[in-house]
Amino acid sequence: METTLAMAKAGRPRAAGWQRLTGSAQVRFGIVLLVAMTLLIVVGPYLAPHDPAAPVGKPYAPPSAIAWLGTDNLGRDVLSRLLAGGIYLAWMAPVAAVASVTIGATIALFATYYGGWVDLALMRVTDVLLAFPGLLLTLLCVSVFGPELYLLVILVVLTLAPGVARVIRGAAVPLLRQEYVLWARAVGTPGPVIILRELLPNVSSPLLVELGLRLSWAVGILSSMSFIGYGIQPPAADWGLMVSENGNGLGTQPFAVLAPIVMIVLYTIGGSMIAEGSARVIARTEGEA
Repeated sequence: METTLAMAKAGRPRAAGWQRLTGSAQVRFGIVLLVAMTLLIVVGPYLAPHDPAAPVGKPYAPPSAIAWLGTDNLGRDVLSRLLAGGIYLAWMAPVAAVASVTIGATIALFATYYGGWVDLALMRVTDVLLAFPGLLLTLLCVSVFGPELYLLVILVVLTLAPGVARVIRGAAVPLLRQEYVLWARAVGTPGPVIILRELLPNVSSPLLVELGLRLSWAVGILSSMSFIGYGIQPPAADWGLMVSENGNGLGTQPFAVLAPIVMIVLYTIGGSMIAEGSARVIARTEGEA
């Protein structure tokens, strides 16, 4: 039996590990950018020269010694609000991304392994959620229950998890024909154990890609919700809210709009580069196999 076990395990595909992934310059740059942005978001409120909610000058005043990036529509310091404006994204977007990947992967792996009516029921639910516009669902729920932070995170998870489930299911289905899975089934290994020990490790690379991708999407969705008035509410400092509040003054004081846009883009690029770089490493690894 030990010989059979060794032969079965020898047939396991070697997924691109952390060493291969971090060997990609694109992935390393994405990680560095994401970590740098997160650190800036965390310490930013302590570096703000003024109270983000207090006026320091006239509305839409140009940059000066008092306000390095000028003032916004209410005369508040743009730099102070910029430094304090990412604190919500710093926890809401990662929590939503991790939760959506976790839930989506769990649904996909259980549906793949058990098949039959379990697969049918779980994947039909994801199809319904995929067919229903995520933005419409978010607007409906926020209109009824209010823009609560936990609700926004839950809605983002409901929007992103079905896509993750579809991707991971596609990656997991071919694994059912591998020798190590067939052997584990033959010796009576419980299904959850097979899912945890055999299937999950071999979809870890696609999961990492999905995590980076869903993080970028979570940032975009949460920023969009604040922009249209259904996310973070005034007078809180938030990058999406800053863009919405100061849109009318773009021609007069562009820093009030462009600065938060740059911060959102940089935060999004970090996750996107990790996802794209990981996908290239996985494709190259599969090509070498």
